[in-house]
Amino acid sequence: MHSDRPVFVVGCPRSGTTMLQLMLHSHPRIAVPPETRFLVPAYFSRRTYGDMRLADNRRRLATWIAEGRTTKFHELGLSRPDFVQAAMLGPGSFGSVVGMVFKSYAERFGKPRWGDKRPSYYRHVEMLMRMFPDAQFVHLVRDGRDCVASLKQMPWYKADAVHAMANWAEAVDFGRRHARKLPADSFYELRYEDLTADPETELKKLCGFIGEEYDPAMCDPRHIAELAVPKHKVWHSNTHEEVTTAHSGKWASRLEPWEISLCEEVLGERLAAYGYELSGARKPDREHVAAFKAAGAKRRAARLRKYNRDRLTRLREPGPIAALLTEGQRRLAGLPQQRSYELLPR
Repeated sequence: MHSDRPVFVVGCPRSGTTMLQLMLHSHPRIAVPPETRFLVPAYFSRRTYGDMRLADNRRRLATWIAEGRTTKFHELGLSRPDFVQAAMLGPGSFGSVVGMVFKSYAERFGKPRWGDKRPSYYRHVEMLMRMFPDAQFVHLVRDGRDCVASLKQMPWYKADAVHAMANWAEAVDFGRRHARKLPADSFYELRYEDLTADPETELKKLCGFIGEEYDPAMCDPRHIAELAVPKHKVWHSNTHEEVTTAHSGKWASRLEPWEISLCEEVLGERLAAYGYELSGARKPDREHVAAFKAAGAKRRAARLRKYNRDRLTRLREPGPIAALLTEGQRRLAGLPQQRSYELLPR
């Protein structure tokens, strides 16, 4: 039996997650849309919309997703009225309304299975598991020095190189934690460098994890980039080219000597653990190390504040959270198997 579990692609920004998104989207059974902006904010403001067992509340949440200025719904090529109607007629849980976006996107391409890609989801795996308890996660890891060098060039990245290093360290640390805590069939990790060097071998392994047959089209995702990558995202121009190893190791010429020193000092153990060779750069200045520690502490404090606020919401959940859209989700909820001709429960 084919799997219908959702697949989430996570990783530090500029790790190649868009390339992996397109590889998965090239599979004949899986659709993975461009990045959206509604899932996390919707979850943290869920009390605003109330109990999703009430159709009017489902309509309000779906309308915000479809019409909100920051949700990116317009980039999915979906009909707003059709989506709102589908959400109202769908199951009465928060995850079901949110998941209906991705289900509708997959149906647009005639595919039975969906995924989602957003690098920062690595921080929100627990939240995603609450909404989609049968979810699978794919963590893509790239040499932290290349991530920092690439982030420095992005027009949307306003922080400095030190914060970029803290970002990569956070992503890797979360990845290690998830690898320890989640079942083997729920969390999978691979390296960008291995994926670009031998796409076929790595994608076959990945397909084994998600329970799908490998399809050769996955190795050449540029054919789908024109359709699935918004044109304004010019920083994804490499996705329109063939998969290559040419973008690995550019940190050596793109980073300043002090940046290389700091990277290898504060990220060295993590880099070595993932098989990245250190250059042996000199020790960094103390003030740079202190700046990295301060950036990491700031990120931890921000996460803790948000976590503590959410703990209060969990004490009085406004309604059911877990989606009821897949066979696995329905089984975990103790519901009968869905037949193709049955209407979803309202």
